[in-house]
Amino acid sequence: MMKAAFYLGVHGTEPERMIRALMENRGWMLPNGIEPVPPSRHRGLFEEALAALSGGPATPEMEGVMLDSILDSDHPQRIIISQPGLIGIPARCLAEPGFFSAAGPKMVAAANLFPSAEAEFFLALRNPATLIPFLLGKIDPSRADQLISGRNPEEMRWAPAVRQILQSIGRRRLVLWCHEDTPLIWPEVLRRVGTIPPDVPLRAGLSALADVLTPEGMTELRASLAAAPRLTIETRRDIFVRVLGQHARPDAVETTIALSGWTQERVDRMTATYDRDIAEIAALPGVEFIAP
Repeated sequence: MMKAAFYLGVHGTEPERMIRALMENRGWMLPNGIEPVPPSRHRGLFEEALAALSGGPATPEMEGVMLDSILDSDHPQRIIISQPGLIGIPARCLAEPGFFSAAGPKMVAAANLFPSAEAEFFLALRNPATLIPFLLGKIDPSRADQLISGRNPEEMRWAPAVRQILQSIGRRRLVLWCHEDTPLIWPEVLRRVGTIPPDVPLRAGLSALADVLTPEGMTELRASLAAAPRLTIETRRDIFVRVLGQHARPDAVETTIALSGWTQERVDRMTATYDRDIAEIAALPGVEFIAP
């Protein structure tokens, strides 16, 4: 049975980087039956299909037409699709009755695009203290004011959202991690999504770090990795942490929040709640959590 892996982002977690990095590894992936699908192949196609199906399963004929449209290879064992909009447009993610409350049903609808495949879901979570302002910035200001008016953003939490997702998707695989940890765990994320074995050279494994390090930091990072006598996951992460601590670009690791009523105290409280939610989520049955 073919597997369909959906990398859903979420919004504000740079989902485009995932598919770009996986495309750089197509030289190994395609001969091994794994095909990452660039968004240009399915842009508009999935939206039309989802609207027509209203959450129901595609017919075999419809599924075959979509696969023919998006794939280069014949009969792959695994396809990888990256599209954060599959869990809802930004306004829908914040709308009542709750934070990302429609994500679970939308993930099931995405799986129903390819009912003959076994669906897997990959999701990068992000601190609501920075995610909510990001989402509001993507919405018309009048609509944004309406969405947030009278609501307490401190009650918009990931733990209830993930529990709802698990309830919706049933036994389907769910792999989660924190966007904030991405620079430290990016190689593991790529290998998990792409099923790339540890002994296969990985391309673009440093791309997440390249976005947050100074040029001097990248030079030191590559030198330190090359000089390591035995490069395990633990030693590599130790190098990542050290170089990040010394050479991170402030503009890449600091976020300015300019929303009325959003004090540093509120951000601190929301961040503490996020940390507690992540600890709870990582222990939930049915969740595979990639931690640094």
